[in-house]
Amino acid sequence: MDKIKVLIVDDSAIVRQTLADILSSDPAIEVLATASDPFVAASRIQEEIPDVITLDIEMPRMDGITFLQKIMSQHPIPVVICSSLSERGSASGLKAMELGAVDIITKPKMGTKQFFEESRIHICDVVKAAALVNIRKYVSRKIEVEPKLSADVIIAKNTSKAMLQTTEKVVVVGASTGGTEALRIFLEAFPLDSPGIVIVQHMPENFTTAFANRLNSICRLTVKEAEDGDTVIRGRALIAPGNHHLLLKRSGARYYVEVKDGPLVSRHRPSVDVLFRSAARYAGKNSVGVIMTGMGDDGAKGMLELKEAGAYTIAQDKNTCVVFGMPQEAIKLGAADKILPLQNIAGSVLNIC
Repeated sequence: MDKIKVLIVDDSAIVRQTLADILSSDPAIEVLATASDPFVAASRIQEEIPDVITLDIEMPRMDGITFLQKIMSQHPIPVVICSSLSERGSASGLKAMELGAVDIITKPKMGTKQFFEESRIHICDVVKAAALVNIRKYVSRKIEVEPKLSADVIIAKNTSKAMLQTTEKVVVVGASTGGTEALRIFLEAFPLDSPGIVIVQHMPENFTTAFANRLNSICRLTVKEAEDGDTVIRGRALIAPGNHHLLLKRSGARYYVEVKDGPLVSRHRPSVDVLFRSAARYAGKNSVGVIMTGMGDDGAKGMLELKEAGAYTIAQDKNTCVVFGMPQEAIKLGAADKILPLQNIAGSVLNIC
């Protein structure tokens, strides 16, 4: 299999070298070149077109947003934004995704060995996912991934079949690559009195705050980044904070969320598998599970546990997925009761609830 060729564009020599070292450590990835600004990058693209570009936003001579617009209008290439954790960086990163960027990673930095290894796994996986995306027509190719932990490291699988039926339904949703736009379409379709929704979208820390705020400004229901102990109520969607697992819990008739640290699960933190397992355990037949676009299989086993617990489960179909990975794996396991195009999922959820 041909390696994924990556062009790194960043004005920091340290970031360029660190990213190059991280990406080169993966046998499926080749660093084609590095560039200190968009003008150097444009010259390099003329020589050879990369499969993926990692792009800084704040650069001299031409900013990343302007360069991204030029790429998408002249020669679309999957772009991954490499941004800082600042509030400004978060807002610019989301703007870039609206303009066609595939995903966001945060600038790599040194820390503990575990921290750096987790960053390496995440950055390489995001680039691999981006390589699967054809801006004009979605395509797929199989890429080997490293072994991953299951939800067992965060929450034990429920062995009890007993679950008290309640009148309130809880909707749990998982998404990854392409999920920011998919979630916008999904949430915009819900009315003010929609059932409570809990979401895991694979996204770096801090970016989820800006993402939730953006959705809150355009949707009828309230959207917020989840905080530990938040109650799941009608008319509100809670989004897992980046770099933290999110679990659904129950106390009597009240559903609430727990924000929790822990290792990567299915190569992610937050993990869809963790959310879905907790929903199977604490909500069971009172829940509806939805799995959307994304690379890999995070959420597939969790959705099967949801279905086995009596929940109704929905997978996004291939034609409307940016990357038909997570839904496909759930479908293979027989975990999906229904397979629907993105635009029909919200309506189906409302009918079920």
